[in-house]
Amino acid sequence: MRIWSLHPRYLDTKGLVALWRETLLAKHVLEGKTKGYTNHPQLTRFKQSENHFLCINLYLEEVYGEALRRGYHFSRDKFTVLGQPVSIPVTQGQLDYETQHLLKKLKTRDPVRYTRLSKETAFDPHPLFCIIPGEIESWEIVHS
Repeated sequence: MRIWSLHPRYLDTKGLVALWRETLLAKHVLEGKTKGYTNHPQLTRFKQSENHFLCINLYLEEVYGEALRRGYHFSRDKFTVLGQPVSIPVTQGQLDYETQHLLKKLKTRDPVRYTRLSKETAFDPHPLFCIIPGEIESWEIVHS
């Protein structure tokens, strides 16, 4: 499971579809609707937020919006946003790590997107996240 801190516009088709599915799974975990993945590290920041139900739904709303912009047909009735926008902190180190992780994936999966994105100097976070100084998050499983 990878719930990217990066804005979903950077993901290729395969990545965006996987993100949608994995975030829906995360939503089910947070709602207590499944017994698997309950201690998955990617869920830590949602669990630590004041309102993890609102946060996961806000996250899904942006993924859904990106899918719409691309002409995909994700189901709007899979999430409900009830509440005012909030934010969750994410460290710059985490964002940098995820940027490199995504670029490695794209190099083989979508070389055209890789070439375009490898010229970017900074990647925006998903709108749910606000960047703070710091290293890679303690919950991240770092792959060398």
